[in-house]
Amino acid sequence: MSSAPATGSEGARSGVKLSSYKDPRPMSYLFRRLLWACVQVPFWLRVPRVLSPIRVALLRMFGAQIGQRCLVGSARIWIPWNLHMGEYSAIGDSAEIYNLAPVRIGSNSVISQRSYICTATHDYTKPSFPIYSVPITIGSSAWIAAGVFIAPGVNVGDGAVVGALSVVTKDVLPWTVSVGNPCRVIKSREIEDIKVAELNTVVPADGMELAEEVDINRRPATR
Repeated sequence: MSSAPATGSEGARSGVKLSSYKDPRPMSYLFRRLLWACVQVPFWLRVPRVLSPIRVALLRMFGAQIGQRCLVGSARIWIPWNLHMGEYSAIGDSAEIYNLAPVRIGSNSVISQRSYICTATHDYTKPSFPIYSVPITIGSSAWIAAGVFIAPGVNVGDGAVVGALSVVTKDVLPWTVSVGNPCRVIKSREIEDIKVAELNTVVPADGMELAEEVDINRRPATR
């Protein structure tokens, strides 16, 4: 016969008390967030892809550091001033950059559609269930394929490829191809030699085209 569950103070546990949470963010920060929401919510999705420079200009107005010839689709960017993009990089439609801490994306990298780059989480060991954030870095020449989730604090190395729908909770080595949940390395990545200043059409996974002179040198594969 099973014993009855403990009652009273015996076996009792402290529960989550969200009412005890104190928001540490200053009013100036919240006001900036409000201003950005007023820009992003009504207009963002209505800007056609061909007018990506308008999105880039708005992001820069709110403090984003974005290199030349970057492309930004109808992605949701939570905190513009926490976004850093190197030149010739792209963020696809319906991606979400939950960047309560900085998100740094290197040059010539692609974040494909519906990917979720998440810098924030909760401390579930505390009754107030406080939120905290850790920066995410995605190196140069990297590709985050469609529907990938990247957890707080992850570093994706230069040249890394993360396959569609993967869940990334640990760092990804440079010049590797990783897939799965949890994400794991399946092989190294090698880039074919391309002549310097050869005119190419680069088609990122999210479908946004970029015709430019490119200089892509072969990188040593990681074994």
